[in-house]
Amino acid sequence: MLNHPTHERLIELGLSGMAKAFEEQRRSPDLEALPFEDRIRLLVDREAAERDTRRLTTRLKLAALRQNACVEDVDLRTPRVSTGPSSPSSSVATGSIGTRICS
Repeated sequence: MLNHPTHERLIELGLSGMAKAFEEQRRSPDLEALPFEDRIRLLVDREAAERDTRRLTTRLKLAALRQNACVEDVDLRTPRVSTGPSSPSSSVATGSIGTRICS
C-alpha cells in the first residue's frame, strides 16, 4: 500500500489531524484488527479534535487576556460569604470531569 503518498496528500489537503492519526494507526499493530469504519471514525475524530484545538488556540491569542488565569488556581480554602441569591458553586470549580481545564 502507498502510505507515504497518502500521508503527504492528507497534509496537502489541510487534514493534518487526520494525517497524524493515519501515521499512528499505521504504527500500531492492534488497530489493524478494527473494522474499516472504526478506523475511519478514529481519523475523522482526530481531525475534528485538531481543528477544535486550533480554533480555541486562535481565539485565546486574539482575546489578548492580561493574565493566564485558570479556575484550578483559585484558592478555595478561604471561606467565602455569598451576598446574592445565586452563589457560585465550588463543585463546578472542582469539576466532576477530573481533568485540568487550563494549561
